[in-house]
Amino acid sequence: MTTPVMTYRAVRAVGFRHGGAALSRWNSSVVDVSPLKFDPPAPPATQQHDKLQEEAKRKIFQDAVAADHVRHNWTRPEIAAIYYQPLLELAHQANIVHRKFHKAGEVQLCTLMNIKTGGCTEDCSYCAQSTRYQKGTGLEAKRVESVESVLAAARTARENGSTRFCMGAAWRDMRGRKNSLKNITAMVKGVKAMGMEVCVTLGMIDGEQAKQLKEAGLTAYNHNVDTSREFYPSVISTRSYDERLQTLSHVREAGINVCSGGILGLGESSEDRIGLLETVSTLPSHPESFPVNALVPIKGTPLGDREPIAFTSMLRTIATARIIMPATISARRRPQDHVGGEAGPLLHGRRQRHLHRREDADDRLQRLGRGQRHVWPLGTGAHEELRQVSRRGRYSSRRRQATR
Repeated sequence: MTTPVMTYRAVRAVGFRHGGAALSRWNSSVVDVSPLKFDPPAPPATQQHDKLQEEAKRKIFQDAVAADHVRHNWTRPEIAAIYYQPLLELAHQANIVHRKFHKAGEVQLCTLMNIKTGGCTEDCSYCAQSTRYQKGTGLEAKRVESVESVLAAARTARENGSTRFCMGAAWRDMRGRKNSLKNITAMVKGVKAMGMEVCVTLGMIDGEQAKQLKEAGLTAYNHNVDTSREFYPSVISTRSYDERLQTLSHVREAGINVCSGGILGLGESSEDRIGLLETVSTLPSHPESFPVNALVPIKGTPLGDREPIAFTSMLRTIATARIIMPATISARRRPQDHVGGEAGPLLHGRRQRHLHRREDADDRLQRLGRGQRHVWPLGTGAHEELRQVSRRGRYSSRRRQATR
């Protein structure tokens, strides 16, 4: 027979075997826990102090959920107070916030195409596109796709239901690429003429280049900050964190929507995920889209042997982002084990630009509560592809408005 005392001792033993990290909440993830330690029973004064601290964190969480406006002055302790809430309660409240700011049942189907493969001079540790890892990955650099081939792919994407077409190129920046920029603006104009939204990711761009893309009709520009400012130098050394933020500033000043998020599973801690959220949520304007990517380790890259990120860490990050950036679109993609091919029902493409994937959370959320419709919108547009989790746990699709 197991008594409560025996169970408590077992939990304490688990805590000490894992370096003393506290399993402080029975229904929370053991992947991301607040960095507290098991100590001998505290005197009454200390217990009262700890109780007041927990109450203060709970108040921060409750106020964030109840807010009906967007904030840009989040502090790291406030974000941590939200992030470390019991997991199921955090996910539940995030869904409530989502429904206050977005239509329940809406997602957007987007297609991503790689228009320039390999040959990048950056040293991003996660990316097989870098020339530095070409020997290990075997990825050969290719020329930029022609305007005609890209527009043909966009037409196919539109016929398949996509309302946004995204184009990615493996470049550090656009300096000295006038001809390439001219071709890309032609691609943007052509896709726009089809009635689709257009997104590109081309590395760093300056203010003038951003204006040219805006004039061509560009909807959004993707440029991730990847991780926290503190952890960033251990992943990339050829581009600074501030250079990334400067590109986002050029995009915003040109009147283009910003798409900026991060990659989980790089070896970062939960505190680094909180740092990533702090960076993005304290920008002068929140990104219209916040991509949450899950690294798929690729042999030949420095991070080729990393273990996949736990789903609970993905869920905590997504749920916290939803609460602190309630009006922002959260983008996810299902992880895949290889390059190319279908990569999930929400974002897909025949070629992949990087070998990390956006996590599709709906399948896992469905397991947490069958019979509920968990909605995580990926974008907006004139024609949305709506997907609904049915009570049998299957996906159904319909245009315009999902029935409730």
